[in-house]
Amino acid sequence: MKVAIAGAGAVGRSIARELVESHEVTLLERNPDHIDVDAIPAAHWRLGDACELSLLESVKLEEFDVVIAATGDDKANVVVSLLSKTEFAVPRVVARVNDPRNEWLFDEAWGVDVAVSTPRMLASLVEEAVSVGDLVRLMEFRKGQANLVEITLPDDTPWGGKPVKRLELPRDASLVTILRGPRVIVPEGDEPLEGGDELLFVAVTEVEDELREQVLHPRQR
Repeated sequence: MKVAIAGAGAVGRSIARELVESHEVTLLERNPDHIDVDAIPAAHWRLGDACELSLLESVKLEEFDVVIAATGDDKANVVVSLLSKTEFAVPRVVARVNDPRNEWLFDEAWGVDVAVSTPRMLASLVEEAVSVGDLVRLMEFRKGQANLVEITLPDDTPWGGKPVKRLELPRDASLVTILRGPRVIVPEGDEPLEGGDELLFVAVTEVEDELREQVLHPRQR
């Protein structure tokens, strides 16, 4: 997959390191001080302003599968997103939101498929890494009406050895995947649960407390 990242600051480089092993990554950066080919030698680096059509044309942006607007300037990220979608028909556009007050701008009308508020996301991921036996909200969908939430089952979970189909979930909550060590498990009905499993759900905000109780403190039968 071909991925273009606008902005090679700390955030852009961090994303590039995550993706470069399995994807073809191009970093677009206008500040010469941020160009550091040795930091990520497997990536392609281009000096220039990603808000300018000439640069995007020169890298043949229409051939890319994903564009990530990761600069520290929300206005620039919106412009990059809009150009990527309208001028080059890039299938997937992901944009970084720096100021939560600008979040309303980052939608399909401006070419954005996915908006990520980096500080919030990073904080959630750090919290998720140390939280066992609690519900952690990782990401918001549809302006906060539904969320991606994570629950890590404690080692002594009463669900140990029981199949997924025994889970009694509230309405408007769905188990989407189970993370077990290096494995990503599709939650089939007969799949047994284990202590330490990370369960990822999509749920509306109103049922999060009920979901936490039903998964972590199920009623004894």
